[in-house]
Amino acid sequence: MPRKFERSMEIIKISVAKDFSKTPGPRYIKEGSFSAELFLENTLNAQFESVLKKDAKILIDLDGTLGYGTSFLEEIFGGLARKYGADNVTNKIDIISTEEPWLIDDIKSYVEDVKKQTK
Repeated sequence: MPRKFERSMEIIKISVAKDFSKTPGPRYIKEGSFSAELFLENTLNAQFESVLKKDAKILIDLDGTLGYGTSFLEEIFGGLARKYGADNVTNKIDIISTEEPWLIDDIKSYVEDVKKQTK
């Protein structure tokens, strides 16, 4: 009997601390350095558009920073949900946060809030 090979999903890994900044800043560029808006524009939007077109996911590692403001995380994940749809964000992004695991639930709530607003 021929052996079946499973296709493995492509995983694009992004570490906020290593690929962006150890000190994430405010929501918007005009408010200060290392903003969520800058992260979206320079790092995440192109990667997200790429995974939407193929069997792939983005794995975002939140560990290694000095912390996150609510507005930073809401702008990234809520912003993606507003732009690309909450279901796409849920299906195409996985999050790691061993240092602050409660952030994952906070992020899920930002995406769910967008989903409720668009119904």
